[in-house]
Amino acid sequence: MASSLHFLLLVSSFLYTFSISQAKPYNQLNGLIFHVKKDVSTLQYVTEIHHGTPLVPTKLVVDLGGPFLWLNCSSSSSSRLIYQRSIQCLAAKPKTHVQGSNKKCDIFTENRITQVATQGDLLEDIMAVDQVTDGSKTGSKSITAVGYNILFSCAPIFSLNGIPSGAKGMLGLGRTQMSMASQISAQLSSKFQFIICLSSSNGVVLHENGHHSSNFRSKIPDSMTYTPLVNQVESPHEYIINLKSIKICGKKMSPDIVEGKIKLSTIVPYTTVESSIYATFTKVYEQAAMSMNMTRVSPVAPFGQCFSSRKNDGTLVGPKVPVIDLVLQSEMVEWRIHGRNSMVQVSDEVMCLGFLDGGLNLKTSMVIGGYQLEDTLLHFDVGASRLGFTHQSCFELRLDSEFKHTL
Repeated sequence: MASSLHFLLLVSSFLYTFSISQAKPYNQLNGLIFHVKKDVSTLQYVTEIHHGTPLVPTKLVVDLGGPFLWLNCSSSSSSRLIYQRSIQCLAAKPKTHVQGSNKKCDIFTENRITQVATQGDLLEDIMAVDQVTDGSKTGSKSITAVGYNILFSCAPIFSLNGIPSGAKGMLGLGRTQMSMASQISAQLSSKFQFIICLSSSNGVVLHENGHHSSNFRSKIPDSMTYTPLVNQVESPHEYIINLKSIKICGKKMSPDIVEGKIKLSTIVPYTTVESSIYATFTKVYEQAAMSMNMTRVSPVAPFGQCFSSRKNDGTLVGPKVPVIDLVLQSEMVEWRIHGRNSMVQVSDEVMCLGFLDGGLNLKTSMVIGGYQLEDTLLHFDVGASRLGFTHQSCFELRLDSEFKHTL
């Protein structure tokens, strides 16, 4: 049974749904796609939506675990303020307060990069993104309204500190009813799921309704390994998986030291590891590197372990370096990290291990950052509470074949 919020979204989208480029009923769309670019100065991943009336292109930082969409709002004739005790306000579960006689729905809004929080007004308005086509019109590009009633928080301008220049907010894809991923799934009448492929250049976040034959339905699941998504009370909106052990070149670190949980994040540039695990991890990694005749060099901030890349022959999966395996819920389920995701080329002659000391206060044993997620196909099947991943690059699987003309 659909939640009250999802029911409201579906009713509203049925009454007010349109395509900017062509008159096409929304429920006939294959899906929607966010094109993602990496900002070179902040290492954040940025996408673009069209928002409001008139529709205005709006750049947003992709926040995988973010609970909802927030932005510094511009004038829009179609925006509507949400009030307390409404279905939308109750579903958002905000921290609310009364300002005189104006009982608007105030929602706790956080820039999760700077960790600066404030209260923002809960609104709804038109949002539009690119639609997925069948690839037959290779020169076409179509922008389609997601719906009139997309919920978001309107945050003050100081909330934009620390995000890329020109970005107006953050696109939350977390495990909440109010996240953009959840609202799009409701609009598409599909289960709560989406695909991400990050890249140093062109990446995507893809939503499909599952009603049509496509790469999403046919090619991808066959190559996937799945692991359960687990819940963490203090951060239920995050995507977290189990970690049983870590192997480096097949050598397992002690499970007594490692066993815990992994969080996936698009707002952390490089993977961070809890300090006690990091000390053992880097020690074992250095031993494996020395056995491969790699040469240690002085570290380059922010990295703690760097090597010469002068005599390192590249492979199809990046530099020839020790392979890292994250053993998840069982020995049969491993997330393998090759050189293209473990090593960061910081100069012509130096490469550094892209794993950082995260200190003693991490809420999980490890936070896998954006660099380690790049070129890895990830299927967030939230409805089934599982994460799918594949060792093949998502673009090797031709995931982009349906929309490569817009990348």
